[in-house]
Amino acid sequence: MEDSQQYRAKKAFFEKVLTIYGRNAVREALEDKNITIHKLHLSSSNKSSRELEEMVSIAEGRGIEIAYHDKQALSRISKNAKQDQGVALDIVMEYLGNEAHFIAEHQRYRVIALDSVANPQNVGMIIRSCAAGNVDAVLLSTKGTAKISPLVIKASAGTLFKMPIIQTSDLQKTLEFFKSDGATCYMLSSHADKSYKDEKYSHKTVFVLGNESEGVSPAIASVCDAQISIPMRRGVESLNVAVAASLLAFL
Repeated sequence: MEDSQQYRAKKAFFEKVLTIYGRNAVREALEDKNITIHKLHLSSSNKSSRELEEMVSIAEGRGIEIAYHDKQALSRISKNAKQDQGVALDIVMEYLGNEAHFIAEHQRYRVIALDSVANPQNVGMIIRSCAAGNVDAVLLSTKGTAKISPLVIKASAGTLFKMPIIQTSDLQKTLEFFKSDGATCYMLSSHADKSYKDEKYSHKTVFVLGNESEGVSPAIASVCDAQISIPMRRGVESLNVAVAASLLAFL
């Protein structure tokens, strides 16, 4: 029984661990004491440098575990051998979870879901707006949508570590799961007749925003219950997806 409990606790912990890479990003995260860090990973083949020495010094000063790996092993950790620069860092995302855990803890919610939003700066800015506004979680597809990365972290201005994030490998299935909980899914579309301001939203609402150029994909659109638009003037066809998200976040 104890081993089973320890396994579940360990599994739950590592589900909240995000690995970033690259010397600038790792250095910035190490210096930010608001970020909880699990472990610093270094390649044993790294050439000695002041930059690396300072990283090690900061990690030791914060009591962070340091692990050394051969280059191949580090690439498996970073998942980006071409850009990791011999360093990776495990960050603990306190608010990272899955849809089942989120729904179990919320009787009312507003969620913004991203379908293949490819620009990491857009994803970061969306997270920032959601953290500041009336949104309870951001739902990210791990397929097509920009992965949480140093660029996303920077664009979010640190709010990534304050905002509940739900990650899914199957956005369609996850939206259907929300619908089974009684949620209504709204797809944002420039072609929709109804303004986002005119809709009466229920206490369980999911807004779905699509790719910067293609919008919401047909498969995801088929799951949505209704379409809403942001009315435009002066012939403007659409807004940047991050701007659109900010309007929804402050409804």
